[in-house]
Amino acid sequence: MAWFRKDKKPRQPRRERLEIPPDTWEKCEACGHTDIRDKFLRNLNVCPACDFHRRVRAWDYAAMLLDEGSTVEVGSELRSVDPLGFPDYPARLKRALTNAGDSDAILTVTGLLEGLPVGIGIMDFAFMGGSMGSVVGEKIARLGQRSLEKKHPLVIVCASGGARMQEGILSLMQMAKTSAVLSQLAERRIPYISVLTNPTTGGVSASFAMLGDAILAEPGAVIGFAGPRVIKQTLGQDLPEGFQTAEFLLEKGMVDQVVHRKELRDTLSRLMRHMTGRPASAGHAQES
Repeated sequence: MAWFRKDKKPRQPRRERLEIPPDTWEKCEACGHTDIRDKFLRNLNVCPACDFHRRVRAWDYAAMLLDEGSTVEVGSELRSVDPLGFPDYPARLKRALTNAGDSDAILTVTGLLEGLPVGIGIMDFAFMGGSMGSVVGEKIARLGQRSLEKKHPLVIVCASGGARMQEGILSLMQMAKTSAVLSQLAERRIPYISVLTNPTTGGVSASFAMLGDAILAEPGAVIGFAGPRVIKQTLGQDLPEGFQTAEFLLEKGMVDQVVHRKELRDTLSRLMRHMTGRPASAGHAQES
C-alpha cells in the first residue's frame, strides 16, 4: 500500500563551492611541513614539525617580548631618503614602505618586560632585507641615548643582510655611530643584550650585533660577515659544515647562549634582573 512506502526524492547536487582562504595554510621553509596558519602563530612562528624558527615581523616580535599595553614607539618620524641619487632607490623605498610598513628596517620601542623598563630595537627583514641605512643607525643611536638618560637596559633583535648599499659610505658610518653609543652604555654599566636571529650578517654582525654584554641567538640562525663562497675563495680551503650557525658559534664562544623563542622572554628578564641587581618589580616601581 502507498502509505507504507516513502518515496525517495533524488538529492539535489550542492551548487555552492566552499573556498578556503589562501592564507589559511602555512608551509615551513625548512622541512616543507604544511599546517594551519593559526597553529604556526600559536607556536610563535616556530615549525611544530622540525622546530625551525621562521622570520617574525618586528611588531609581532615586540608583542612576544613586552608586557601587553606597555609598548611605545620611538623615532617613528624618521624616514629614509636618497642622499646619493642611487638609481631606482626611491622606488624601492616606496615599495618597501607599502609592503613592510613605515618603521624602516628597524622598529624601536620602549616598554616593560615582566615589569622591568627596557628599550628594544627589532630589525625587520621584510624591509629591504633588514639592511642598515642611516635611519637604522639613527634609531639605534636615539634609543641608546634614551637608555643612557633613563638608565634602562637596551635590547636589539638583529635580522639583517648587512649595510644598505644604496646609501654607500653613509650606511657604513652607522657601524661606528651605533658602536659609539653602545660604548657609552658599557662605560656607565647599563646592560645591552643582543639577540641574533636568522640571518645576522654583514655590517650589522660587524658592529652592534656582536657588542652585547650578553649575546643570545635563536636556534639555527645564520650568523656571519661574508658568505661562505667569499670566505672559501679568500682562505683557499674548505670550511666546516654549518660554520655560520648559532650552534657552531656557541661552541666556539662567539655566542653566549642559544635560546628557543618560547624561552626568550624569560631569559631576557632573568638576565636584566641579574645585570641590574634588582628584580623586575623594583624596576617597575622606579619607572612609575
